[in-house]
Amino acid sequence: MFSPGSGRVRSAVNKVRICLVTPTPARSRKGNRVTATRWGRMLRDLGHRVAIEEAYSGARCDLLVALHARRSARSIRDFRERHPECPLIVVLTGTDLYRDIRTSAAAQHSLEVADRLVVLHPLGTAALPRRLRKKARVVVQSAVKTRARVERSRRTFDVCVIGHLRPVKDPFRTAMASRQLPLDSRIRVLHLGAALSRSMERRARAECRTSPRYNWYGDRPAWRARYVLARSRVLVLSSIMEGAANVLSEALAAGVPVLASSIAGTVGILGRDYPGYFAVRDTRRLLQLLRRVEIDRKFHERLRQRCRALAPLVQPHHELRSWADIVEEFADWKSQHVCVH
Repeated sequence: MFSPGSGRVRSAVNKVRICLVTPTPARSRKGNRVTATRWGRMLRDLGHRVAIEEAYSGARCDLLVALHARRSARSIRDFRERHPECPLIVVLTGTDLYRDIRTSAAAQHSLEVADRLVVLHPLGTAALPRRLRKKARVVVQSAVKTRARVERSRRTFDVCVIGHLRPVKDPFRTAMASRQLPLDSRIRVLHLGAALSRSMERRARAECRTSPRYNWYGDRPAWRARYVLARSRVLVLSSIMEGAANVLSEALAAGVPVLASSIAGTVGILGRDYPGYFAVRDTRRLLQLLRRVEIDRKFHERLRQRCRALAPLVQPHHELRSWADIVEEFADWKSQHVCVH
């Protein structure tokens, strides 16, 4: 294992060859790939050479950054066995923090052999074994506000749900709540995200047929999702577990109020006293919040102001600085070693 030092990231001698592993295909719109692509761009902006792979291939590099302790476990193990002297960073997702590191031996091994553990919100460190917390660094995901001019519908009160349809996202909670809204409600649910199983697709189509308020649009490019978000009155984030959702950062950047399940990955960003929480799977409470945010202008404005106040947290230069600081920890080490021959 290395002993990290200090050094300036932009110094020519300290430019680093980084292999960034994410267990998702290159053209995927899943969160891990979106995050990896953004980080690759940022690390290149810092002057480093970055290769993004689905699995570690043995390519020449000075540093491995692996997203997902369990799903990238084989890459992590292979890299550490081949190059025990090289620095290794493991980025922990929501399923890592709140499930896999408790039950998966492979994920637990990833924690042990990593030199740094990256979590995506300030409360993430608390989910780690106490003896490993000194390895942890926080990188809050950033987002850029859309530049497109948007006009919100006056006829409907649009509520968006953005995220792929999979159980951990509890994707139909908003649809379930919207069924119980009174007839005079103007709420319309706009759901963007790919169905990751046939059963999810069947249910989404059934919801569209039976609920006049619910609209599922399937997978859409990132620019389209940002546009729909920007013109919505509120975002609902109903996840059961989350490392920190990309779409939450997008909402803060856009100044769109959020109603969210009270899980650590969201509370870590919005704060414990944020007034727009509902308990996981609590349809009744979500229904109450939806109705209140529609008819109570002061409440809607209160949520909007809280989210606007958090917008600086997700500005790209903060995420860039976080990665610069992490890589800088390895700078002196890099100048003294040759990692991969």
